[in-house]
Amino acid sequence: MSATNKPRRCFVAPEEDLKRPIRLENKNCRVDVVRCAIFAMAKGLLTWAWLKKPYYIQARFSYLRVKYLFFTWLAVFISSWVVYVQYSSYTELCRGHECKNAICDKYRKGVIDGSACSSLCDKDTLYLGKCLSTKPNNQVYTGSWGDLEGVVKCQMGEVLHYELGAEMEPRKEAALFDKPTKGTSVEKFKEMVFSQLKAKVGEQANLLDLVTLVLSVADGNKDGHISLPEAKSAWALLQLNEVLLMIILQDKEHTPRLLGFCGDLYVTERVQHTSLYGLSIPWVLELWIPSSLRRGMDQWFTPSWPRKAKISIGLLEFVEDVFHGTFGNFLMCDVRAANFGYNDKHDLKMVDMRRIVPEAAVREAMRERRCEADTDCVYGVDCRTSCDLTKRRCTPEVLQPNLAKACLALKDYLLRGAPSEIREELEKQLYSCMALKGNTDQMEMEHSLILNNLKTLLWKKISYTKDS
Repeated sequence: MSATNKPRRCFVAPEEDLKRPIRLENKNCRVDVVRCAIFAMAKGLLTWAWLKKPYYIQARFSYLRVKYLFFTWLAVFISSWVVYVQYSSYTELCRGHECKNAICDKYRKGVIDGSACSSLCDKDTLYLGKCLSTKPNNQVYTGSWGDLEGVVKCQMGEVLHYELGAEMEPRKEAALFDKPTKGTSVEKFKEMVFSQLKAKVGEQANLLDLVTLVLSVADGNKDGHISLPEAKSAWALLQLNEVLLMIILQDKEHTPRLLGFCGDLYVTERVQHTSLYGLSIPWVLELWIPSSLRRGMDQWFTPSWPRKAKISIGLLEFVEDVFHGTFGNFLMCDVRAANFGYNDKHDLKMVDMRRIVPEAAVREAMRERRCEADTDCVYGVDCRTSCDLTKRRCTPEVLQPNLAKACLALKDYLLRGAPSEIREELEKQLYSCMALKGNTDQMEMEHSLILNNLKTLLWKKISYTKDS
């Protein structure tokens, strides 16, 4: 590159040099002076901006830092609270090891015995898995017993039987496994069982057959004899509505089998799908989800309609099983979707039957209850009677039969996605079913007619599909 084409470097002269007169030799020199002047002005402006900018940036960064720290602290606080609440709830609700230790202690002392005692306490082949408890005094766990998958249920504390109250909470006795006492003969024990069953299910012509069923279950080792420890376990189990119903309906398709017991701990058949709906979310999130949105979410996560129809037919059949069955009528006092499940073949299986109660027990409890309004006359969740204001007592007759409550539970479940050609008729029949009353003279005839019509309508629609 030649000297004439070499780029000139612009600089700012010292202050004393700027006072001297400037002589411009040629045109190029004048251009250089202008360029230098512009550069000097720009440098001054940049210097001023640079001095101002750090203050703004520092203020901005300080604000962002405080905001970030606040939200970080808030997130840590909320997370810690959630973990604490979850842990506290878990430790309070899930006490399976305490239940197992108490049962095994009684077993090793020879107080109780049963078909599951040896596997639970000696061989350790009956394992408690995931905790499913919803109340501290009713421990529920998934279980593994050799090749069998089941559900283990245990009563915490000195729990023997349910009070016939609105909440149906188990109440405590002074001493657990104190009946029958030492020296009680087998005949005397049969009389005790007969009296207990009569008090629960009422006077029945075939009550002795039910006594025989109970005694066959009590013989845990199937040696033909009932020992005193086995009798104490059977007596404790007999106080529980769910176990009694399992014994009565042991040959029915929709009742889970009773696999074994030890004291008042018992093992039932495991149901693969434990709710009519396929979505299960943590209870912490449940608190923040509106009920309307929750109902919509439930409907999104369900099997296909033909499979829902088959499950619904199973529930209708179960209603038949407990409505004027072999050993009396049982009332379904908690008809929620969480109490019904189904297996891989989409056959309905009951998940929780603790609030399916003998009608005789409900009538007796409501007859003795004082009231000021109809809202005082509620047994469990769904068994309602009316209040006789002249006597200030609840009437014993339940207002809604089981079928009406089952149809209410199935309404949204069945109507969503229903084929258009049967939707109108299906909706009509469901509303007729929901309108059933429990204290009418022709209730039984209407009950049977509506139930059969519903089953026929659903079966006709799915009988030629693979889901049937």
